[in-house]
Amino acid sequence: MFGLEIWIAGVMLISLILYMLTGGADFGGGVWDLFATGHRAKAQRNLITNALAPIWEANHVWLIVIIVLLFVAFPVAFATIGTALHIPLTLMLIGIVLRGTAFVFRTYDDQSDKTHLRWSRVFAIASVITPIMLGVTLGAVASGTIQVDVETGTVDTDFFSSWFALFPFAIGFFTLTLCALLAAVYLTLETKDSELQEDFRVRALIAAVSVGAMAGISFVLSAKGAPSIRQGLGNSVWSIPFHLLTGAVAICAIWAIWKRYFQLARVLVPVQVVLIIFGWGLAQFPYLVAPNLTFSNTAAPDSVLRPVLIVIVIGGILLVPAFWYLYAVFKGNRG
Repeated sequence: MFGLEIWIAGVMLISLILYMLTGGADFGGGVWDLFATGHRAKAQRNLITNALAPIWEANHVWLIVIIVLLFVAFPVAFATIGTALHIPLTLMLIGIVLRGTAFVFRTYDDQSDKTHLRWSRVFAIASVITPIMLGVTLGAVASGTIQVDVETGTVDTDFFSSWFALFPFAIGFFTLTLCALLAAVYLTLETKDSELQEDFRVRALIAAVSVGAMAGISFVLSAKGAPSIRQGLGNSVWSIPFHLLTGAVAICAIWAIWKRYFQLARVLVPVQVVLIIFGWGLAQFPYLVAPNLTFSNTAAPDSVLRPVLIVIVIGGILLVPAFWYLYAVFKGNRG
């Protein structure tokens, strides 16, 4: 029987997956906004804007869920991460704010080409920085370089060494490529214009190859950069079957994109992302912050965790149908 803290950790992992599939794809849209080229560049940007406009703000709900649960259920880990990684976290939050601000002003400010391009650049650059910093934070948390006294909660690590290293940045760029892949695949179904579909099909193929490359680089760097993750991903009983399954899904996704089976790719790519994040969670368990903060030794008392779980259930009953309705209204008819 799992303890209450493990159930809450599971909710946090699910929330991270949902944030990547929704908010991560929004950031990926900003990546392709930055690289919009050719005589269809404006049409590409308009497609990205129309795809994001109804839902991009709502998708941050899942990030808020993670932050709140970390703060309430695992306060020592929250304080540790907020202290040791406050620089990448601050950069990530600045990126979220700049991205949202630029997205709004690009739509409602003066629509001259000069002003529109300026806000587009801010939107796109912020969309690139934010997922990189998210990945850097996750990589640093798993690296085992954050040292903290469990009894006192005192962080003994400086403000740079845990995250300003090769492995965290590899995870940062890995996260960026996943966001770009999701966005490109989603965007192929946001239009019926065959030329625009082809533009984003090519981008999806580039992103898919980049994901594979960054996955390989990250795995190699994990040998020194995150030994516990390497141990989990390389030597666990489940690791080989899990890698084979993830690889098979990734290959099928590339095949579907290549053959222009966009509906199938729209299913396979999210499944690939889910498997990657779930595998990461399995490899890192039982550590919340490696090497000495586990879910158990940082959890709040059961008197706190129990009402939190009750609120999660009630909130889920309200939130999930609301999101389903939101997507049904704004994404039910594409094109």
